Amino acid sequence: MKFYTLSDNVDTLMGMRLAGIEGEVIHTADEVLASLRRVMADPSIGIVLMTEKLINTCPNIIYRYKLTQKRPLIVEVPDRHGEGDVSQTIEKYVSEAIGIKL
Repeated sequence: MKFYTLSDNVDTLMGMRLAGIEGEVIHTADEVLASLRRVMADPSIGIVLMTEKLINTCPNIIYRYKLTQKRPLIVEVPDRHGEGDVSQTIEKYVSEAIGIKL
């Protein structure tokens, strides 16, 4: 299974490519949804790395994918432009998944 990166900036994508991970740069919610549909249909992709900014373009849809799809695993990666706290994002995701505020 492969990793795949969906990034909102070239810097993050270049860093991932240096690690041998392919991907693409996208910016709008429509591009995010189209790319996710394509990636979800590819059986060779096991993990999708997405930047914080892209996840924030359509968080409800992405969290629905995370909660209902077995494959691929969608992982939020911080980038140099990110402002959020990844631990808060994980806390929110777990709280939504199990229905208990941590």
